[in-house]
Order: sequence, then C-alpha cells, then structure tokens
Amino acid sequence: MVGSGFQNIFKIPELKKRVIVTLGLILVYRIGVHVPVPGIDSVALASFFAKAKGTLLGLFDMFSGGAFEKLSVFALGIMPYISASIILQLLTVAVPHLERLSKEGEQGRKKITQYTRYGTVLLSIIQGFGISIGLESMTSPGGAAIVIFPGWGFRLITVITLTAGTAFIMWLGEQITERGIGNGISLIIFAGIICRMPNAIANTFKLVSTGEMSIFLVILLLIFMVAVVAVIIFAEQGQRRIPVQYAKRIIGRKMYGGQSTHLPLKLNTSGVIPPIFASSIMMFPATIASFIKIDTMQNFAKSLTPGSLIYEILFVGLIIFFCYFYTAITFNPVDVAENMKKHGGYIPGIRPGKRTSDYIDKVLNRITLGGAIYISCICVLPSILISKLKVPFYFGGTALLIVVGVAIDTISQIESHMISRNYEGFLKKGGTRVKGRF
Repeated sequence: MVGSGFQNIFKIPELKKRVIVTLGLILVYRIGVHVPVPGIDSVALASFFAKAKGTLLGLFDMFSGGAFEKLSVFALGIMPYISASIILQLLTVAVPHLERLSKEGEQGRKKITQYTRYGTVLLSIIQGFGISIGLESMTSPGGAAIVIFPGWGFRLITVITLTAGTAFIMWLGEQITERGIGNGISLIIFAGIICRMPNAIANTFKLVSTGEMSIFLVILLLIFMVAVVAVIIFAEQGQRRIPVQYAKRIIGRKMYGGQSTHLPLKLNTSGVIPPIFASSIMMFPATIASFIKIDTMQNFAKSLTPGSLIYEILFVGLIIFFCYFYTAITFNPVDVAENMKKHGGYIPGIRPGKRTSDYIDKVLNRITLGGAIYISCICVLPSILISKLKVPFYFGGTALLIVVGVAIDTISQIESHMISRNYEGFLKKGGTRVKGRF
C-alpha cells in the first residue's frame, strides 16, 4: 500500500539520504525566493503585479515560484536554462557540429550541457539588463516609482544579482539530479508551482465562508479535479507500441536475435514545450501593452485576453503547431528505421528502410494530433473554469501538466530504487506499478 511504500523509503539508507538532500536543496531554493534585489520599492512592485496578471510577466512569475513578483535574487527562475536548452535542441538540427556532438554519447552530451550553461548565463545577463531598464520606467497604479535609485548602479547590481541567482538555481538543479532523487530542474519548477496551493485553498475557504461559493460547488470541483488529474496521468503514460521483430543471426557457432519487442511512441512526445511557447506568444501583446500606453496597442491586447474566443482559438492553433514542430525535431523516423535495419529489425508486414520510416511517420502524426488535442483541452481549462464557474484560482494548463508529469517521474525513480533492493513500491506486489514518462 502507499503507506508502507513511504515507510520503505526510510529503510534504504541511500534512498533516505537522496530524499533528504532533495528536500534540503528545495528548501534552500524557497528561502532564496524571499531575498529581494536591492533598490526596489516592494509595495509599489506588488501593486504593479496585481494589475499584470495574464501577461508574460505572470507566466514568468509562475515558473519562478513567485520570485519574479517579489523581484528576488531568483526572479529569473530557471527559465533562462530552459530557453537555452530549447535553443540548443533546435540548433542541433541546423548546426552539423552540434548534431555530431549529440551522437557522440556521454562526452558529446557533456559538451552540449556546457554550451547550455554558457547560454543560460548569456540569456540571464540580457534578461536581467532588460528587466532593470523596464523597472526604471514602471510605476505602480498609484504613481509610485518601483526603483528607488535608478541609474547604471541599479542596472549593474540587478544584472549581477539576477544572473548569479539563475546560475545558483541551475547548480541546485544539477545537484538534485546527481545527489538527490528525480530531475532537479523539473523539481524546482514543481516546488514553485505547488507553493501557491495554500493561497488557492485559503481563497476558496474565504469565498465559502462569505457565501460567494457554495459547498456543493466546491465538492463538485474536487471531484472534477481528481478526474482531470487521472486523465493527465493516463495520457502522459499513453503509448502506441509498434511491434518490432529481429531476425536470427548466426555469429560463429552461436545464434543471436530472433526476439520480438516493440517501438513505443508516446501520445505526448513534446511534453510541456508547446503550451509554454504558445503562452509566451499569446501573452506578448499584453506584456508590451503594460509598458506602451497607446490606445491601439491597448485595444489589441484586450482582444487577446484569456477567455475570449479569439484568444482560445489562436492558443489552441499554436499548441497544435508546436506539438508537431517539436515532435519533428526530437523524433526522426528515418534515423529510427535505419537503426532498426542496421540491427536486423523490421516491423511485421512492412519492408525495412523507407517503407518503415514512412509507416512510423504516419503513426506518429496520428498520435501527435491526439496528444495536441489533449494538451489543448487541459490548457484552455483554466479560462473556462474562471470565466464560466467563477473559480477563484487557476486549475489546469501548463502548471498542472508540469506538476503531474514531475510527480510521475519522481515516484517512478523512487520505486526503481525500492524494487532494485527487493522492497515493495508504493503499490502492492502483483499490482500495477507507476511508470515514468521517459
């Protein structure tokens, strides 16, 4: 059972140590979120962000776990690292040198990781400078200046502080991955999103106590939330398994091969990258409008507010586009077909080579459409709940996809440690184990 599974964690010294290290490093991250950058009027900044919900600033704040709203040393969060990783992945397709590195095994991956770190620092410097310039021109709704002492001194301190904060978060993530349990970068984002749950629960209780929301509606929402989480868990582990047969080969006096296996194609191959990209693009006009007080820009931004029909249609279209785009970059049917042919593998009824790659590509396109529709439904869910049911908090969207996906991966790694040492996992023996997404 689940209870005995958690007890088994602390019976394995190595796993116990990894869990404690993970929790300790996440605690360090959460403490740093509350350390402010020098020279900021926190009251004026808080009032400004109260009006900036639904913009790109709000998206950054979500990924920074509230650090951006406070403009703490971790205000940039881990977004520069994620952006650098995505840029490197895109360049791997276009730049032959990076493509060769990606195929050189462990040494190549280390080199790409090093380039990603350099890119993270560069992006942090650029973003930090842009934020410092933007802050100097921003005022609260009451007219108070956010920056107390503007100038190059403030800009330099802000750039150094924010860049150092992002580099430290990147280091924390790598330490969690190496010495803790789970993927460090994902867990840092996970912790930042989860920390907002107490405020959402408190707001819900406040509305119930004042009579603005009925207890019956709260119960229905809880049932609905459990159902949505179950659907995400099911979809994130969903695969289309293409049967693969390997021919028998005689090497010397021994016969090798002849086994049957399968090629797993995930329903959601692109993960949470499409909604992140789509959200960034859709929120860009609102972000520009918060800095530029021009009527035309203000009206254009209002037409693209979450909840409007135009916004939702464009948002879904961008998600579907990026699902196909990112899947095409990360999964190459031609390379898969060539590797299968090289090792004597084939799909029953399909000729090796081009026919195999065409068949894989056809299947991949079909399941990618299903995955894109699934992601779109989850991402438009918050707008529907807020606009139609007056729910006082965001439920669904990119944040929920990240939370559920990271939870699945972390539980999977914990179970692997347990089972490798002959301990039961979170479920009874003979039952179905939780499988990771990768």
